[in-house]
Amino acid sequence: MKPTKILLRIFALSLLATAALAQASTVTGTVTDKTTNKPAAGDAVVLVDAQAGMKEVAKTTTSASGRYSLNTLGSSSYLVRVTHQGTTYFISAPQEGSQGDITVYDAAAQVDGIAISADVIECETDNGRLYVNERYFIHNTSSPPRTQNSAHGFEIVLPADAVLESSAASRPGGLATNVQLQPTGQKGHYAFNFPIQPSQGEKETLFDVRYQLPYSGGKYSFTAKEPLPADNLAVLLPKGMSFTAGAGADFKQVEEDPGVLTFIAKNALPGKTIEFTVSGSGAMPRENQGTNASAASGTQSSDASASGSQSGTQAGGGLAAPINTPDPLTKYKWWILGALALLLAAVAAFLLRKPAADPAAGLASGAAIAAGQENSTAFAASATPASRNASLLNVLKDELFALESEKLSGTISAEEYAELKPALETVLKRALKRSSR
Repeated sequence: MKPTKILLRIFALSLLATAALAQASTVTGTVTDKTTNKPAAGDAVVLVDAQAGMKEVAKTTTSASGRYSLNTLGSSSYLVRVTHQGTTYFISAPQEGSQGDITVYDAAAQVDGIAISADVIECETDNGRLYVNERYFIHNTSSPPRTQNSAHGFEIVLPADAVLESSAASRPGGLATNVQLQPTGQKGHYAFNFPIQPSQGEKETLFDVRYQLPYSGGKYSFTAKEPLPADNLAVLLPKGMSFTAGAGADFKQVEEDPGVLTFIAKNALPGKTIEFTVSGSGAMPRENQGTNASAASGTQSSDASASGSQSGTQAGGGLAAPINTPDPLTKYKWWILGALALLLAAVAAFLLRKPAADPAAGLASGAAIAAGQENSTAFAASATPASRNASLLNVLKDELFALESEKLSGTISAEEYAELKPALETVLKRALKRSSR
Protein backbone atom coordinates (compact mmCIF):
# COMPACT_ATOMS: atom_id res chain seq x y z
CA MET A 1 0.00 0.00 0.00
CA LYS A 2 1.59 3.27 -1.07
CA PRO A 3 1.89 5.88 1.72
CA THR A 4 0.82 8.60 -0.72
CA LYS A 5 -2.49 6.86 -1.30
CA ILE A 6 -3.17 6.61 2.44
CA LEU A 7 -2.24 10.25 2.99
CA LEU A 8 -4.48 11.40 0.16
CA ARG A 9 -7.51 9.51 1.44
CA ILE A 10 -6.96 10.73 5.01
CA PHE A 11 -6.44 14.29 3.81
CA ALA A 12 -9.58 14.21 1.67
CA LEU A 13 -11.80 12.84 4.43
CA SER A 14 -10.37 15.25 6.98
CA LEU A 15 -11.31 18.18 4.78
CA LEU A 16 -14.69 16.70 4.01
CA ALA A 17 -15.57 16.16 7.66
CA THR A 18 -14.60 19.66 8.73
CA ALA A 19 -16.32 21.36 5.79
CA ALA A 20 -20.02 22.19 5.63
CA LEU A 21 -21.96 18.92 5.59
CA ALA A 22 -24.83 18.51 3.16
CA GLN A 23 -28.18 18.46 4.92
CA ALA A 24 -31.28 16.55 3.94
CA SER A 25 -32.66 18.14 0.81
CA THR A 26 -34.02 17.55 -2.65
CA VAL A 27 -31.61 17.22 -5.54
CA THR A 28 -32.99 18.37 -8.86
CA GLY A 29 -31.54 18.97 -12.27
CA THR A 30 -31.76 18.45 -16.01
CA VAL A 31 -30.04 15.79 -18.07
CA THR A 32 -29.07 17.05 -21.53
CA ASP A 33 -27.95 14.92 -24.45
CA LYS A 34 -25.14 16.95 -26.02
CA THR A 35 -25.11 14.73 -29.09
CA THR A 36 -28.57 15.91 -30.08
CA ASN A 37 -28.70 19.07 -27.91
CA LYS A 38 -32.03 17.86 -26.58
CA PRO A 39 -33.26 16.76 -23.15
CA ALA A 40 -32.40 13.15 -22.33
CA ALA A 41 -35.79 11.58 -21.61
CA GLY A 42 -36.23 8.21 -19.90
CA ASP A 43 -32.71 7.91 -18.48
CA ALA A 44 -32.29 6.17 -15.12
CA VAL A 45 -31.02 8.51 -12.40
CA VAL A 46 -29.77 7.15 -9.06
CA LEU A 47 -28.59 8.88 -5.89
CA VAL A 48 -25.72 6.90 -4.33
CA ASP A 49 -24.06 7.32 -0.95
CA ALA A 50 -20.29 7.33 -1.41
CA GLN A 51 -19.73 6.86 2.34
CA ALA A 52 -21.90 3.74 2.45
CA GLY A 53 -20.23 1.62 -0.19
CA MET A 54 -22.02 3.34 -3.09
CA LYS A 55 -25.39 2.30 -1.70
CA GLU A 56 -28.33 3.38 -3.84
CA VAL A 57 -30.64 5.54 -1.73
CA ALA A 58 -33.05 6.93 -4.32
CA LYS A 59 -34.02 6.28 -7.94
CA THR A 60 -36.00 8.02 -10.61
CA THR A 61 -36.28 8.46 -14.38
CA THR A 62 -35.89 11.66 -16.33
CA SER A 63 -39.07 13.24 -17.67
CA ALA A 64 -39.74 14.20 -21.27
CA SER A 65 -37.99 17.50 -20.54
CA GLY A 66 -34.97 15.72 -19.02
CA ARG A 67 -35.81 16.77 -15.45
CA TYR A 68 -35.24 14.63 -12.37
CA SER A 69 -35.77 14.99 -8.62
CA LEU A 70 -34.25 12.92 -5.81
CA ASN A 71 -34.53 13.18 -2.03
CA THR A 72 -31.40 12.85 0.10
CA LEU A 73 -31.54 11.12 3.48
CA GLY A 74 -29.40 13.44 5.59
CA SER A 75 -25.79 14.46 5.87
CA SER A 76 -23.55 12.32 3.68
CA SER A 77 -21.51 12.41 0.50
CA TYR A 78 -23.89 11.79 -2.37
CA LEU A 79 -23.30 11.28 -6.05
CA VAL A 80 -25.87 11.47 -8.80
CA ARG A 81 -25.48 8.73 -11.41
CA VAL A 82 -27.31 8.79 -14.72
CA THR A 83 -27.17 5.99 -17.28
CA HIS A 84 -27.57 6.96 -20.92
CA GLN A 85 -27.36 4.32 -23.66
CA GLY A 86 -25.42 2.00 -21.38
CA THR A 87 -22.84 4.57 -20.26
CA THR A 88 -22.84 6.01 -16.74
CA TYR A 89 -22.14 9.65 -15.91
CA PHE A 90 -21.58 11.06 -12.42
CA ILE A 91 -21.74 14.40 -10.70
CA SER A 92 -21.44 15.29 -7.04
CA ALA A 93 -24.87 16.01 -5.58
CA PRO A 94 -25.22 19.81 -5.48
CA GLN A 95 -25.90 21.82 -2.37
CA GLU A 96 -29.46 22.85 -1.68
CA GLY A 97 -30.55 25.58 -4.04
CA SER A 98 -28.11 24.55 -6.77
CA GLN A 99 -29.07 22.62 -9.87
CA GLY A 100 -27.57 19.20 -10.54
CA ASP A 101 -27.48 19.45 -14.32
CA ILE A 102 -25.77 16.56 -16.10
CA THR A 103 -24.39 16.28 -19.62
CA VAL A 104 -24.56 12.94 -21.42
CA TYR A 105 -23.69 11.78 -24.93
CA ASP A 106 -25.00 9.14 -27.28
CA ALA A 107 -22.80 6.05 -27.26
CA ALA A 108 -21.38 3.78 -29.94
CA ALA A 109 -18.90 0.89 -29.98
CA GLN A 110 -16.77 2.75 -32.53
CA VAL A 111 -16.52 6.52 -32.84
CA ASP A 112 -14.64 8.64 -35.36
CA GLY A 113 -12.40 11.46 -34.15
CA ILE A 114 -10.54 9.52 -31.44
CA ALA A 115 -6.75 9.75 -31.38
CA ILE A 116 -3.80 9.77 -28.99
CA SER A 117 -2.58 13.25 -28.20
CA ALA A 118 0.40 11.81 -26.30
CA ASP A 119 1.77 8.39 -25.40
CA VAL A 120 4.24 9.03 -22.59
CA ILE A 121 6.60 6.22 -21.59
CA GLU A 122 8.52 6.88 -18.36
CA CYS A 123 11.30 4.43 -17.42
CA GLU A 124 13.53 3.93 -14.40
CA THR A 125 15.50 1.04 -12.91
CA ASP A 126 15.71 -0.66 -9.53
CA ASN A 127 17.34 -3.93 -8.41
CA GLY A 128 17.99 -5.16 -11.91
CA ARG A 129 14.47 -4.48 -13.20
CA LEU A 130 13.16 -1.85 -15.59
CA TYR A 131 10.00 -0.14 -14.34
CA VAL A 132 7.72 1.51 -16.89
CA ASN A 133 4.81 3.88 -16.37
CA GLU A 134 2.99 4.46 -19.66
CA ARG A 135 0.22 7.04 -20.00
CA TYR A 136 -2.08 7.47 -22.98
CA PHE A 137 -3.84 10.84 -23.31
CA ILE A 138 -6.85 10.26 -25.55
CA HIS A 139 -8.80 13.06 -27.19
CA ASN A 140 -12.28 12.49 -28.56
CA THR A 141 -13.21 15.18 -31.06
CA SER A 142 -16.16 13.36 -32.60
CA SER A 143 -18.75 15.57 -34.29
CA PRO A 144 -21.47 15.46 -33.20
CA PRO A 145 -19.88 14.51 -29.86
CA ARG A 146 -20.37 10.87 -28.88
CA THR A 147 -18.94 8.52 -26.26
CA GLN A 148 -17.11 5.42 -27.43
CA ASN A 149 -18.12 2.57 -25.15
CA SER A 150 -17.40 -1.09 -25.72
CA ALA A 151 -15.83 -4.02 -23.89
CA HIS A 152 -12.61 -3.45 -25.84
CA GLY A 153 -12.82 0.31 -26.13
CA PHE A 154 -9.08 0.98 -26.03
CA GLU A 155 -6.57 -1.77 -26.75
CA ILE A 156 -2.88 -1.67 -25.90
CA VAL A 157 0.05 -4.01 -26.50
CA LEU A 158 2.64 -4.55 -23.77
CA PRO A 159 6.02 -6.20 -24.31
CA ALA A 160 5.71 -9.99 -24.24
CA ASP A 161 7.89 -10.24 -21.12
CA ALA A 162 6.12 -7.44 -19.22
CA VAL A 163 4.79 -8.09 -15.72
CA LEU A 164 1.70 -5.95 -15.24
CA GLU A 165 1.56 -4.07 -11.92
CA SER A 166 -1.46 -1.75 -12.15
CA SER A 167 -3.80 0.03 -14.52
CA ALA A 168 -6.07 3.02 -14.10
CA ALA A 169 -8.23 5.37 -16.12
CA SER A 170 -9.89 8.74 -15.68
CA ARG A 171 -12.60 10.62 -17.54
CA PRO A 172 -11.99 14.16 -18.80
CA GLY A 173 -11.45 16.28 -15.69
CA GLY A 174 -12.10 13.34 -13.33
CA LEU A 175 -9.99 11.48 -10.81
CA ALA A 176 -8.20 8.26 -11.69
CA THR A 177 -9.91 4.97 -10.83
CA ASN A 178 -8.24 1.57 -10.89
CA VAL A 179 -9.47 -0.42 -13.89
CA GLN A 180 -8.84 -4.10 -14.50
CA LEU A 181 -7.21 -4.67 -17.90
CA GLN A 182 -8.98 -7.31 -19.99
CA PRO A 183 -6.79 -9.79 -21.94
CA THR A 184 -7.89 -9.97 -25.58
CA GLY A 185 -6.52 -13.44 -26.29
CA GLN A 186 -3.14 -12.57 -27.79
CA LYS A 187 -0.11 -12.49 -25.53
CA GLY A 188 0.56 -8.99 -24.29
CA HIS A 189 -2.68 -7.62 -25.76
CA TYR A 190 -5.07 -5.95 -23.30
CA ALA A 191 -8.10 -3.70 -23.43
CA PHE A 192 -9.54 -1.03 -21.17
CA ASN A 193 -13.28 -1.51 -20.67
CA PHE A 194 -13.76 2.19 -20.03
CA PRO A 195 -15.75 4.83 -21.92
CA ILE A 196 -13.95 7.48 -23.96
CA GLN A 197 -16.07 10.58 -23.54
CA PRO A 198 -15.76 13.68 -25.72
CA SER A 199 -12.87 15.87 -24.60
CA GLN A 200 -13.62 19.04 -22.65
CA GLY A 201 -11.17 21.56 -24.00
CA GLU A 202 -7.77 20.15 -23.03
CA LYS A 203 -9.29 17.71 -20.56
CA GLU A 204 -8.98 14.25 -22.03
CA THR A 205 -9.45 10.61 -21.13
CA LEU A 206 -6.32 9.21 -19.51
CA PHE A 207 -5.24 5.57 -19.49
CA ASP A 208 -2.37 4.67 -17.17
CA VAL A 209 -0.55 1.34 -17.05
CA ARG A 210 2.46 0.33 -14.95
CA TYR A 211 4.61 -2.71 -15.61
CA GLN A 212 8.10 -4.04 -15.11
CA LEU A 213 10.54 -5.72 -17.48
CA PRO A 214 13.64 -7.90 -17.11
CA TYR A 215 16.77 -5.80 -17.43
CA SER A 216 19.64 -8.20 -17.84
CA GLY A 217 22.78 -6.53 -19.07
CA GLY A 218 21.41 -3.08 -18.29
CA LYS A 219 19.66 -2.71 -21.64
CA TYR A 220 16.19 -3.20 -23.07
CA SER A 221 14.95 -2.81 -26.65
CA PHE A 222 11.34 -1.74 -27.15
CA THR A 223 9.23 -2.59 -30.18
CA ALA A 224 6.16 -0.39 -29.92
CA LYS A 225 3.02 0.00 -32.02
CA GLU A 226 0.47 2.72 -31.45
CA PRO A 227 -3.15 1.51 -31.43
CA LEU A 228 -4.36 4.87 -32.81
CA PRO A 229 -2.77 7.85 -34.54
CA ALA A 230 -0.53 9.55 -31.97
CA ASP A 231 0.39 13.23 -32.09
CA ASN A 232 3.33 12.62 -29.76
CA LEU A 233 5.27 9.59 -28.56
CA ALA A 234 7.50 10.62 -25.66
CA VAL A 235 10.13 8.62 -23.78
CA LEU A 236 11.29 10.00 -20.41
CA LEU A 237 14.43 8.72 -18.69
CA PRO A 238 16.41 9.78 -15.61
CA LYS A 239 19.91 11.12 -16.05
CA GLY A 240 22.22 8.13 -15.93
CA MET A 241 20.24 6.26 -18.56
CA SER A 242 20.71 6.43 -22.32
CA PHE A 243 18.33 6.39 -25.28
CA THR A 244 19.02 5.03 -28.74
CA ALA A 245 16.42 5.48 -31.48
CA GLY A 246 15.76 2.67 -33.91
CA ALA A 247 13.61 2.31 -36.98
CA GLY A 248 10.09 3.63 -37.38
CA ALA A 249 10.24 7.12 -35.88
CA ASP A 250 12.34 10.26 -35.85
CA PHE A 251 12.97 11.05 -32.18
CA LYS A 252 14.18 14.49 -31.13
CA GLN A 253 15.60 15.31 -27.71
CA VAL A 254 13.74 18.10 -25.92
CA GLU A 255 15.26 20.10 -23.05
CA GLU A 256 12.36 19.87 -20.59
CA ASP A 257 14.01 19.30 -17.23
CA PRO A 258 17.66 19.21 -16.15
CA GLY A 259 17.16 15.91 -14.32
CA VAL A 260 15.13 14.15 -16.99
CA LEU A 261 15.95 13.10 -20.54
CA THR A 262 13.00 13.62 -22.89
CA PHE A 263 12.77 12.24 -26.41
CA ILE A 264 9.77 12.91 -28.65
CA ALA A 265 8.57 11.51 -31.96
CA LYS A 266 5.78 13.33 -33.77
CA ASN A 267 2.82 11.90 -35.67
CA ALA A 268 3.26 8.19 -35.01
CA LEU A 269 1.06 6.12 -37.30
CA PRO A 270 -1.11 3.30 -35.92
CA GLY A 271 0.28 -0.19 -36.37
CA LYS A 272 3.70 1.00 -37.50
CA THR A 273 6.60 -0.63 -35.64
CA ILE A 274 8.71 1.85 -33.67
CA GLU A 275 11.98 0.68 -32.17
CA PHE A 276 14.16 2.24 -29.47
CA THR A 277 16.55 1.03 -26.80
CA VAL A 278 17.14 2.25 -23.26
CA SER A 279 20.23 1.41 -21.23
CA GLY A 280 22.01 2.34 -18.03
CA SER A 281 20.42 2.83 -14.64
CA GLY A 282 18.75 5.57 -12.65
CA ALA A 283 15.61 6.77 -10.90
CA MET A 284 13.42 9.76 -11.62
CA PRO A 285 14.48 12.83 -9.54
CA ARG A 286 11.57 12.90 -7.10
CA GLU A 287 13.13 15.63 -4.97
CA ASN A 288 12.65 18.06 -7.87
CA GLN A 289 9.15 17.09 -8.85
CA GLY A 290 7.51 19.95 -6.97
CA THR A 291 9.69 22.42 -8.87
CA ASN A 292 8.87 20.75 -12.17
CA ALA A 293 5.17 20.92 -11.45
CA SER A 294 5.42 24.59 -10.48
CA ALA A 295 7.15 25.37 -13.73
CA ALA A 296 4.49 23.49 -15.66
CA SER A 297 1.74 25.41 -13.89
CA GLY A 298 3.24 28.63 -15.20
CA THR A 299 1.27 27.92 -18.36
CA GLN A 300 -2.48 27.77 -18.50
CA SER A 301 -3.65 24.47 -17.05
CA SER A 302 -6.19 22.18 -18.68
CA ASP A 303 -8.58 22.75 -15.80
CA ALA A 304 -8.24 26.48 -16.12
CA SER A 305 -8.67 26.38 -19.86
CA ALA A 306 -11.97 24.58 -19.59
CA SER A 307 -13.33 26.88 -16.93
CA GLY A 308 -12.09 30.07 -18.53
CA SER A 309 -9.87 30.91 -15.55
CA GLN A 310 -6.15 31.46 -15.55
CA SER A 311 -3.43 31.13 -12.99
CA GLY A 312 -2.99 34.27 -11.00
CA THR A 313 0.77 33.87 -10.67
CA GLN A 314 3.56 32.53 -12.80
CA ALA A 315 6.19 30.18 -11.41
CA GLY A 316 9.71 31.54 -11.54
CA GLY A 317 12.10 30.10 -14.08
CA GLY A 318 9.60 28.43 -16.37
CA LEU A 319 10.41 25.66 -18.83
CA ALA A 320 13.12 25.80 -21.41
CA ALA A 321 11.76 26.18 -24.93
CA PRO A 322 12.03 23.03 -27.06
CA ILE A 323 14.35 23.13 -30.02
CA ASN A 324 12.57 24.34 -33.18
CA THR A 325 9.14 23.13 -32.08
CA PRO A 326 6.34 24.11 -29.71
CA ASP A 327 6.48 22.26 -26.39
CA PRO A 328 4.20 19.21 -26.81
CA LEU A 329 4.49 18.04 -23.21
CA THR A 330 3.70 21.14 -21.18
CA LYS A 331 0.11 20.16 -20.46
CA TYR A 332 1.21 16.64 -19.47
CA LYS A 333 4.00 17.56 -17.07
CA TRP A 334 1.55 17.69 -14.15
CA TRP A 335 0.63 14.05 -14.68
CA ILE A 336 4.15 12.97 -15.48
CA LEU A 337 6.25 14.55 -12.75
CA GLY A 338 4.29 16.58 -10.26
CA ALA A 339 1.48 14.63 -8.60
CA LEU A 340 3.40 12.87 -5.82
CA ALA A 341 5.32 15.91 -4.61
CA LEU A 342 2.30 18.19 -4.59
CA LEU A 343 0.14 15.67 -2.76
CA LEU A 344 2.70 15.31 -0.02
CA ALA A 345 3.18 19.07 0.13
CA ALA A 346 -0.55 19.59 0.47
CA VAL A 347 -0.81 17.14 3.34
CA ALA A 348 2.17 18.65 5.12
CA ALA A 349 0.85 22.19 4.74
CA PHE A 350 -2.56 21.20 6.06
CA LEU A 351 -1.17 19.36 9.09
CA LEU A 352 1.61 21.76 10.08
CA ARG A 353 0.10 25.20 9.73
CA LYS A 354 -3.30 26.85 9.99
CA PRO A 355 -4.57 29.38 7.43
CA ALA A 356 -3.88 32.93 8.49
CA ALA A 357 -7.02 34.49 7.04
CA ASP A 358 -9.86 32.60 5.45
CA PRO A 359 -10.15 28.95 6.60
CA ALA A 360 -12.55 28.04 3.82
CA ALA A 361 -10.16 29.36 1.20
CA GLY A 362 -7.31 27.36 2.74
CA LEU A 363 -9.32 24.16 2.67
CA ALA A 364 -10.30 24.79 -0.91
CA SER A 365 -6.72 25.35 -2.01
CA GLY A 366 -5.62 22.11 -0.35
CA ALA A 367 -8.46 20.21 -1.98
CA ALA A 368 -7.48 21.57 -5.38
CA ILE A 369 -3.93 20.28 -4.92
CA ALA A 370 -5.16 16.91 -3.63
CA ALA A 371 -7.39 16.55 -6.69
CA GLY A 372 -4.43 17.05 -9.01
CA GLN A 373 -5.36 20.53 -10.26
CA GLU A 374 -2.62 22.91 -11.40
CA ASN A 375 -4.24 25.97 -9.94
CA SER A 376 -7.02 26.76 -7.53
CA THR A 377 -8.54 29.84 -9.08
CA ALA A 378 -11.94 28.14 -8.87
CA PHE A 379 -11.68 28.76 -5.12
CA ALA A 380 -10.73 32.43 -5.41
CA ALA A 381 -11.21 34.62 -2.38
CA SER A 382 -13.93 36.52 -4.20
CA ALA A 383 -16.15 33.42 -4.21
CA THR A 384 -18.84 33.12 -1.55
CA PRO A 385 -18.37 30.67 1.37
CA ALA A 386 -21.24 28.57 0.00
CA SER A 387 -19.63 28.24 -3.43
CA ARG A 388 -16.25 27.39 -1.91
CA ASN A 389 -17.83 24.67 0.23
CA ALA A 390 -19.73 23.33 -2.77
CA SER A 391 -16.56 23.20 -4.87
CA LEU A 392 -14.69 21.49 -2.05
CA LEU A 393 -17.39 18.89 -1.59
CA ASN A 394 -17.47 18.20 -5.32
CA VAL A 395 -13.75 17.40 -5.33
CA LEU A 396 -13.90 15.24 -2.22
CA LYS A 397 -17.01 13.33 -3.27
CA ASP A 398 -15.24 12.38 -6.48
CA GLU A 399 -12.32 11.09 -4.40
CA LEU A 400 -14.63 9.07 -2.18
CA PHE A 401 -16.32 7.63 -5.21
CA ALA A 402 -12.94 6.53 -6.59
CA LEU A 403 -12.12 4.71 -3.35
CA GLU A 404 -15.44 2.91 -3.16
CA SER A 405 -15.26 2.02 -6.85
CA GLU A 406 -11.93 0.33 -6.25
CA LYS A 407 -13.47 -1.74 -3.47
CA LEU A 408 -16.52 -2.74 -5.48
CA SER A 409 -14.55 -3.60 -8.59
CA GLY A 410 -12.05 -5.68 -6.61
CA THR A 411 -9.06 -3.62 -7.72
CA ILE A 412 -8.03 -2.91 -4.15
CA SER A 413 -7.00 -5.92 -2.07
CA ALA A 414 -8.66 -6.84 1.21
CA GLU A 415 -5.35 -6.18 2.98
CA GLU A 416 -5.08 -2.69 1.49
CA TYR A 417 -8.67 -1.86 2.33
CA ALA A 418 -8.23 -3.16 5.88
CA GLU A 419 -5.12 -1.02 6.27
CA LEU A 420 -6.77 2.10 4.90
CA LYS A 421 -10.23 2.00 6.45
CA PRO A 422 -9.32 2.25 10.19
CA ALA A 423 -7.05 5.24 9.54
CA LEU A 424 -9.77 7.03 7.61
CA GLU A 425 -12.41 6.28 10.25
CA THR A 426 -10.17 7.62 13.04
CA VAL A 427 -9.55 10.90 11.25
CA LEU A 428 -13.21 11.21 10.30
CA LYS A 429 -14.41 10.74 13.89
CA ARG A 430 -11.95 13.31 15.23
CA ALA A 431 -12.88 15.84 12.56
CA LEU A 432 -16.60 15.36 13.12
CA LYS A 433 -16.09 15.85 16.85
CA ARG A 434 -14.24 19.14 16.24
CA SER A 435 -16.84 20.40 13.78
CA SER A 436 -19.67 19.82 16.30
CA ARG A 437 -18.10 22.06 18.98
